[in-house]
Amino acid sequence: MNDIAGSFGKVNYAVVGVYLAVLVAMGLYFARREKTTDDFFLAGRRIPWWAAGLSIFGTQLSAITYLAMPARAYATDWTLLILNIGIFAIAPFVIYLYLPFFRRLNITTAYEYLEKRFHVSVRVFGSISFVAFQLGRMGIVVLLPALALSAVTGLNVFVCIALMGILSTVYTVLGGIEAVIWTDVVQAFVLIGGAFVALGIIIGDLDGGLGQFVSVAAENGKFNLAHLNWDWTSDALIVVIIGAVFTNSLVPYTTDQAVIQRYLTTPNERQAAKAIWLNAFLAIFAGALFLLVGTGLFVFYEANPQRLVSLEKTDQIFALFIARQMPDGLAGLVIAGVFAAAMSTIDSSMHSISTVVTTDFVRRFMPQLTESKYLLFARCLTIALGISGTVTAMLLARIEIKYLWDFFLGIMGLLGGTLAGLFMLGIFTQRVGTAHAWIGTVASLSILLYVKLATELNSLLYGAIGAITCFGVAFLASIITPTRTEHRAGLNIYNIPKAIN
Repeated sequence: MNDIAGSFGKVNYAVVGVYLAVLVAMGLYFARREKTTDDFFLAGRRIPWWAAGLSIFGTQLSAITYLAMPARAYATDWTLLILNIGIFAIAPFVIYLYLPFFRRLNITTAYEYLEKRFHVSVRVFGSISFVAFQLGRMGIVVLLPALALSAVTGLNVFVCIALMGILSTVYTVLGGIEAVIWTDVVQAFVLIGGAFVALGIIIGDLDGGLGQFVSVAAENGKFNLAHLNWDWTSDALIVVIIGAVFTNSLVPYTTDQAVIQRYLTTPNERQAAKAIWLNAFLAIFAGALFLLVGTGLFVFYEANPQRLVSLEKTDQIFALFIARQMPDGLAGLVIAGVFAAAMSTIDSSMHSISTVVTTDFVRRFMPQLTESKYLLFARCLTIALGISGTVTAMLLARIEIKYLWDFFLGIMGLLGGTLAGLFMLGIFTQRVGTAHAWIGTVASLSILLYVKLATELNSLLYGAIGAITCFGVAFLASIITPTRTEHRAGLNIYNIPKAIN
């Protein structure tokens, strides 16, 4: 690893330092505008649709996508592209069936809807599930760029994790959601630009150029999009399609506060819808681009095996290429972009957790506090979350995980599937009450626990299993044991709330 570090150079370090300093300066600038929790959590609902869309894209992108998707394509093929296409199937449902509830009920967190539709206990469960998922996500998002930093500098990975955790925590405490969104916009352009540059360098280095790129990749099955079999433990086409619709689309876009919060920052519902569509197009475009980079890395190192060194994890392959093959300065900018993407996702996680805990617990159960105390609590909680995420990343670094991307999707499915089922019950049914919702929740969690511990089913299926079990069991329970349910206006598709903007 030392020869990798030796190729990074002072110029690249300087670029990394300057770039990160600019991001911190942006945080300082927007911090001056955060006077209330509405500013801190929703940016006063003044974010334009294109910035909100880029922010959703940037939050979902993260260092996980930027490093792990090329690594997956390098090691296997393009089957993951179908995962990104799933958002096109879900986007219309989100816009026409979910967005009206999130926008028109004057809520700050998605889980406030669960209390309005069911009971405060369901809201608390939703909030806790979200927080648990985000804490795990933060650990992974810190770990991946730390592995990249370790690969290009030779520093111990635990030192890198500590540096990343401290810097991202400081940055998050400085600014609210407005700072998070605008830094996401900058980082999205840097990351996509870096991927294009990497692809250009790869093709330019090959003796046969683009023709060699395509022929070698095709000969090795790198462009394969589907595995046509019925093996539910593999990346079979049916498994990936189900994962695309549920785990990779329905769960994050209908239950994840970090995403839903972006819907609430725009001036009106129409702009929020535009933001969702922009993100959908970018997700497919970027997914194809990052898989193309991974395929290019395979072709490049097939043609130049002497340039490939031993790596601790496959996820380091793109970082190796950046450090050793990109020109000075440009390599530093791309690596800085990786760190920035990680910071963007980390601060989104911290900020959304802070929003949920402050709104769903502190404000809900201690309504007598002043606005300034709620804001102070949110900032202090962010510091604690930064420490927690850093420690989680250090623990994950000790675990042998073949593909961090798959591990991340598994966590999302386990914790988000049941939650997706609850939102489906609330929006698409009238007869299901609180008791039925809890029966569905317990059944879903039990089935998911069994699937995780006793089977080898692909983790992409977890989201579908959780959502369908929760919805199906609860609805069946409402038929077998009907109860009188109070039907308040504006809480399901049969009486969608009137527009307020």
